[in-house]
Amino acid sequence: MENTGLHWLTQVALDPEGLRKQWERAGLGLMLLPAGRGWDVLSVPGRLGRPALDMLDTRHRGPVLTDFGGEHVSFLVPVGTAAGWVGTNVRGAGEGNWIVVPHPERSSRGVRWLVPPDGSGRLNDPALLELALHEAAARLSGW
Repeated sequence: MENTGLHWLTQVALDPEGLRKQWERAGLGLMLLPAGRGWDVLSVPGRLGRPALDMLDTRHRGPVLTDFGGEHVSFLVPVGTAAGWVGTNVRGAGEGNWIVVPHPERSSRGVRWLVPPDGSGRLNDPALLELALHEAAARLSGW
C-alpha cells in the first residue's frame, strides 16, 4: 500500500481499509476521525493561526486545517500535546475527542487543508508551534 495522506489519516480507525473505502465513496469527502490516536489537534483563532503557520519552516510543517471562513486554524500535533497545552484561545482535541477531517486529496466546502498530510507522518512540532504562536500574538498586539 502506498504511503499517502489518506492512508496515514485512516490508520487511526479501528478498520482503516473500511474507512478508506467509505471515504472514497463519500460525496463531500468529510469524515469524523478520533483525535488522540495518531495525533492531537490544537485549534487557534484564524487571525493568530494563519500568521503562525506562515512563520513555520515549510520543510517541517505538519498537517494544518481551517474551517469554513477561516475562523479557526487547527494544527495536528503529537499525541498527548493537547492535554498539556495551556494557552488563551487555544482549544485542544486529544483522546476521547473527534474532529471533522476533509479528504486529503480533494477539495471540500467548509473544512479544508491548509497543509495536507503527505503520508510521512510528520506532525507540527509543539515547541516550534508555540514560538510561532507567541511571535504571531506579539505582532498582532503591536510589539
